[in-house]
This record gives sequence, C-alpha cells and structure tokens, in this order.
Amino acid sequence: ESSGNMILYIVGGSAEAAVIALGGVVVHKSVRVGGTKLDESIIDYARRTHSLIIGDQTAEAVKIKIGSATKLAREESMNVKGRDSVTGLPRTVVFTSNDVYQAMQKPLTQIVGVVKAVLEETPPELSSDIIDKGIVMSGGTSTLRNLDTLLTKEVGVPAYVAEDPLFCVVKGTGKAIENIDTYRRALR
Repeated sequence: ESSGNMILYIVGGSAEAAVIALGGVVVHKSVRVGGTKLDESIIDYARRTHSLIIGDQTAEAVKIKIGSATKLAREESMNVKGRDSVTGLPRTVVFTSNDVYQAMQKPLTQIVGVVKAVLEETPPELSSDIIDKGIVMSGGTSTLRNLDTLLTKEVGVPAYVAEDPLFCVVKGTGKAIENIDTYRRALR
C-alpha cells in the first residue's frame, strides 16, 4: 500500500529504524547499539560505581530482571554477585532499578536518536500515517521494560512491541519468500 509504516528492529549488536511503503524502504538508518551495548553499560556502571566486576551473563540478567528504559514508580532491587576490583575477592552488591536506568542512558539515547533521524527524513505524507499507526518495535531488545514508553515520550509518536518480537522478522522473511514475485522489486 502507499501508506507508511515504521519499524524499529533492536537486537544484540544494532538498532535499525526504517519507514516502508509500497513494498520498499523509503528511509533507513542504523546504529551499532543494541542489547549488547546495554549490557556493557551495566558492566561499566558496576565497575565505576561499585568497584564490582561482573560478566556479560550477569549484566543481561540484571537488565532483564530489574532493567527499565524509564524510572520505575516503585524501585526494584537485585543482589548482584561479582569480583571486587580492588581486593579481587567475590562480593555481592545490591543493584536497584534506578542504577540500571542510569547505566543504560547513553545507549538508549542513541537508539532514540536513530528513530528521530529516520522521522526527520520521512516525507510528510508518510509521517501522518506513522503518527496514526505508531512505531512497531521488534527484536529481543525491544522487550526491555518501558522502551515503548520512552520512545513515545521522546519522539511523540506511539510505539509498541510487535506480537512475538523475537521471531516476527523470521516470519516476515518467510512471507516474503512465499510471495517472492510481489517482493522482487524490494529485494533488488
């Protein structure tokens, strides 16, 4: 159709935003910031503020359990185990959801920035469609709590997580292959 749709696909290594219409990409931008950068920011924060060295899996567990793209009304906490960077001995520190929120600010700002950059280049006719339909978020990182709320607040366009965000890209690729003649122009 001639109406515009916007997708934000956020995975481990990148965030890609695109506006599509008539079976093709109208505007596309990407940034090398995704779930992995969010994890790295938590690791850096633990080292800087608590002198605690934690690994990737611990950082991801913290992000999933108490992470949020916005400040929570009711703060949550979690015991985080790691190695003290001064003594080298094991230690446990209590992390709060506010700690994780602060840690993730820089990468989240970059993700919001790529969405804004795409919207700035989107033709006005398609912008009105996007305002009506909203921004669809997919990929594992799109499941970060309140990321849709952050985007809606910062961009002024409703954002929501796609149904089955981890697999919707694969399902869409399957549909494109099933209808290869229709999508041949977009694939070139």
